[in-house]
Amino acid sequence: MDTKQSKKMKTTLLTIGLALTIISCNNSKTEQKAADNTAETAAKAENTATNDQEGGKAITPVLDAYLAVKNALVNDNQEEAAKAGGTLATALEGLDISQFDADKQTELQEIVEVAKNHGEHIAESEIGHQREHFEALSQDIKDMTAIVGTDRALYYQYCPMYNDNKGGMWLSASEEIKNPLFGAKMMKCGKVQEVISL
Repeated sequence: MDTKQSKKMKTTLLTIGLALTIISCNNSKTEQKAADNTAETAAKAENTATNDQEGGKAITPVLDAYLAVKNALVNDNQEEAAKAGGTLATALEGLDISQFDADKQTELQEIVEVAKNHGEHIAESEIGHQREHFEALSQDIKDMTAIVGTDRALYYQYCPMYNDNKGGMWLSASEEIKNPLFGAKMMKCGKVQEVISL
């Protein structure tokens, strides 16, 4: 009986030892998977941050030209708006979107095509038509910054009286309201709706 109990005890201890070894190995694998997942997530976040920084820099010529159009319209200057509209169309044509994934590239390409069309219309139109295209262009530029980021703080501004009280928006590098949709006619119509940060 002593031998049977001894064998049973050894078998039980071996089974417990084996179970503990399996559990221990399993925990190591889980910890390794967790470490791998953490490293992968960190790499993706770093890659996204790099894309955002590169995208923010890539959009600089586009934002410069867009803001030049805005400032010309604020000053009721059709000629300067036309010149800046041409510059904007060229800047959009040269925008490098290659660092973004395929889905974002497709979305950006669509935005760029529409925005470029607005820039070309601004370059060739009288000031009333320039303002109509500028208002539509503003939403495209805002959508673009949501994907690629921005190289500066931008202020999303809105005037409820534009377009027969349907409202209109634009982006500005300044918090101060200078309305490009009305120019001198209603320079201060508008308010800041959102700040788009770096």
